Amino acid sequence: MLEALRSGDALNDKQRDVHDRGLVGVLRALHDDLDAAVADAYGWPVGLEDEAILARLVALNAERAAEEARGRIRYLRPEFQDPDGAAARAAEAKRQRSLTGEAAAPPPPAAAVRKWPAMSDPVAQYRAVRGVLAAADRPLAPADVAAFFQGAGPAKVAPVLEVLADLGHAGRTDDGRYTG
Repeated sequence: MLEALRSGDALNDKQRDVHDRGLVGVLRALHDDLDAAVADAYGWPVGLEDEAILARLVALNAERAAEEARGRIRYLRPEFQDPDGAAARAAEAKRQRSLTGEAAAPPPPAAAVRKWPAMSDPVAQYRAVRGVLAAADRPLAPADVAAFFQGAGPAKVAPVLEVLADLGHAGRTDDGRYTG
């Protein structure tokens, strides 16, 4: 029915009955609204032909593959696709190292990764970060320390590192890394 309507063909009595009983007009409106919403989400004009949509999707796929090769991963549902956040932490650490030019620190073993302490427990955060620094055999960047914690990124770990350094419980290198 939708194809017949879109092609402009006149409907016979039997088709008109199916159209009316099946609420095909409502279905058509919903399809059109969905197509417009998808086009808007991608920033594309409404009404592209199938070939143009396919060409744009292939180009978008190549762009995303290049991003992933550079370490950027865009999860739709990170809590499901990367529940422990390992890929996101590794990508952020890689990005931070590329900005600072530092050598990559080896990722922590899976058994060493633990949950980031609650915001309401700064003492636990302090102890956890201090423990990571104490066990490290080299200075660590905030992204390297964050890799030891599920639910923490460099932005959460950096203030704790600053406090540790200010209190003299950690050393701070000229390149922004920390020692235990």
